[in-house]
Amino acid sequence: MSDTPVIGVLALQGDVREHLVALAAADAVARPVRRPEELAEVDGLVIPGGESTTISKLAVLFGLMEPLRARVRAGMPIYGTCAGMIMLADKILDPRSGQETLGGIDMIVRRNAFGRQNESFEAAVAIQGIEGAPVEGVFIRAPWVESVGARAEVLAEHDGHIVAVRQGTALATSFHPELTGDHRVHALFVDMVRANRTAGSL
Repeated sequence: MSDTPVIGVLALQGDVREHLVALAAADAVARPVRRPEELAEVDGLVIPGGESTTISKLAVLFGLMEPLRARVRAGMPIYGTCAGMIMLADKILDPRSGQETLGGIDMIVRRNAFGRQNESFEAAVAIQGIEGAPVEGVFIRAPWVESVGARAEVLAEHDGHIVAVRQGTALATSFHPELTGDHRVHALFVDMVRANRTAGSL
C-alpha cells in the first residue's frame, strides 16, 4: 500500500481548488468529490467553506448526505473549514429551515458568529499540534464553537472563542487556512489520514 493518502475535497461549493492545491503541497493525492462513487475511493475528505445551508442541500441533491454520514460514522478522517465546521457539528444553535449536518464532532456551533462578509478579518492562531509560528487564519462570515462535549478536544481559540476542534478522526476550523499559502493545517490532516490508514491495515 502506498504511503500517499488519497484525500477528496467536497466539490459542491467553496474554495475547492485552493484545498486541492494545499493538500497536494502536503503530500496527498487530492481529488474533487461530487458523487458517491468518488467518495468511496478516498481515504479522507475536506469540506470547504461556502454557505452551510447550500452545501447541506446540494449534498442531499447529489445523493451524498447518507454516504457521507456512513463514512464519518465508520471513522473516515474528515476536515471541515468554516461552513465545513458547521457541517461537522452535532448541533447548530441557529439552523436555517431544512439545514442538516453530518455530525461527527460533539460541539455546538453558532453560524456567522464573527460577523458578516464585510467584517472578515485575518488573525494569528496558535494551534495545538502545529509547531512554529501561529497559523494565519482568514475568517470570512466565520462560525465559532459555543461549547464542546467531553469527547472533543479544543485546539485553538481566538478572542475567547473556540475556533479549532478535533474529535478522533474529525478536524474542524472556523477559518480558511487554504487561502494563506501556509499548508501546516492541511499537513496535520494528511498525517491524521495516514495514521488512520496505517491503523486500518494492521
